[in-house]
Amino acid sequence: QLQACGGGLVQAGGSLRLSCAASGRTISTFLVGWFRQAPGKERDFVAALRWNGGATYYADSMKGRFTISRDTAKNTVDLQMDSLKAEDTAVYYCAAKYGSTAGKASEYSYWGQGTQVTVSS
Repeated sequence: QLQACGGGLVQAGGSLRLSCAASGRTISTFLVGWFRQAPGKERDFVAALRWNGGATYYADSMKGRFTISRDTAKNTVDLQMDSLKAEDTAVYYCAAKYGSTAGKASEYSYWGQGTQVTVSS
């Protein structure tokens, strides 16, 4: 089971930090990804991190503003979002999978409940 938290309302230009925690199984075996879905749109890949080794993957449009990282003390995968824009408004989901490819939502086996991020302009 995955739990995502940290969403909220922020003004454009602000920052939020999302956190994804796993329960029931160790997060260290997974590749953990963040996706987002705006109303009426498809679920888009944001970033992913392989716990073992720490390799990171980003959607091209997210590079530079979003940073994915792991907190080994808390066993979480975090998404730091800076310089937020109104178009970043979406429900953000964390997901986990085995394997090496990062960007396809259909390949992820485990999903959290989502956390709402709203950026006001």
